Amino acid sequence: MEKRKFGKTGLETSILGFGGFHLLEIPAEEAKYLLNRYLDAGGNYIETAANYGNGESERKIGYSVAHRRDEFILATKTAERNKMGCLESLDMSLKNLKTNYVDLLIMHGVGTMTDLEAILGPGGALEGALEAKRQGKIRHIGISMHGQPDVLIRALKEYDFDAVMTTINYYDRFNFPEIEEVLVPLALEKEVAIILMKPVGDGLLWKSAPAAFRYAFTQPAAVIVTGINNREMLEADLEYAEKFVPMTGSEMEKLFFEAPELGNYVCRQCGKCNEYCREIPIQEIFKYEGYYDRQMADGIITNAAEYALKERLRFWFGNRELAMERYRALGITQDKIKACADCVPECPYGIDILRKLSIADYKLAGRDIY
Repeated sequence: MEKRKFGKTGLETSILGFGGFHLLEIPAEEAKYLLNRYLDAGGNYIETAANYGNGESERKIGYSVAHRRDEFILATKTAERNKMGCLESLDMSLKNLKTNYVDLLIMHGVGTMTDLEAILGPGGALEGALEAKRQGKIRHIGISMHGQPDVLIRALKEYDFDAVMTTINYYDRFNFPEIEEVLVPLALEKEVAIILMKPVGDGLLWKSAPAAFRYAFTQPAAVIVTGINNREMLEADLEYAEKFVPMTGSEMEKLFFEAPELGNYVCRQCGKCNEYCREIPIQEIFKYEGYYDRQMADGIITNAAEYALKERLRFWFGNRELAMERYRALGITQDKIKACADCVPECPYGIDILRKLSIADYKLAGRDIY
């Protein structure tokens, strides 16, 4: 399996990483099989978190592969924001994992500037991580979050993290364009290892898994981490990694046009509409709709399973308040949207722009009815 440089750490990671969250869903013996099969196939990056099942994921990993500790890079995460909480969380993680060190400790789900300030400030979790590093309990420090990446961008500017973990897939690139446009270039410039998570969009892209993984592997990430909870899934993911050929630019554009999950509702952020309209920032509004609910509620119900999956995932990242705040600052009114009917531009992706503007306004302005 292809190996990539893990930032400036001196480590090299397999392009396919094993995420530990979904180990909660299966018995320990099955987890043991999957983890060992992954290592046997050349994988070398296993990642979990202290709060995955209150340590259950860590315990299953310790039970399954502690005897092979020198064969893989081990990462865990802490959701604690202060020094003592971080140290206590880490000690419990080491006990659960049956090891005396982890290669990477990640500040987990840092979703607000307040969280970041607490972590970086006096008595913050970073102080705990640095103390643990001096004690040999961890080797490197990372940070993660979901969705809109302003916090991660600021984090990389304020502290020399070794790794950054973020959502990258061909669906959410259009909901959080700053990830690929700003965060990724910044991380590359600073030689911060990029850990790509959610290559299949939390399961949304499951029907298009081959294309989703190929897109993810093409990104300049050190490792693509995915949750695995059955043997069929593991073998498929291993095959995607072993047979990986990078996507060309034209292949990506074709995917953006044809991907069924994008369809004729998800804005591709191409900017063509802005060339026609100077009154309403259409592209910006649709970006904020992406923040709000990942553009998943489109007013069209196909079948119960797809509806239930989207309802489960649309608010997964918790960016609603940020989206509504930024939309309010635009000063958009329903009258302005209705006025668009006379000159609404044609979308190259077949999106009914006027209809989508009305739905976005309903969401972002908190309207009573659509």
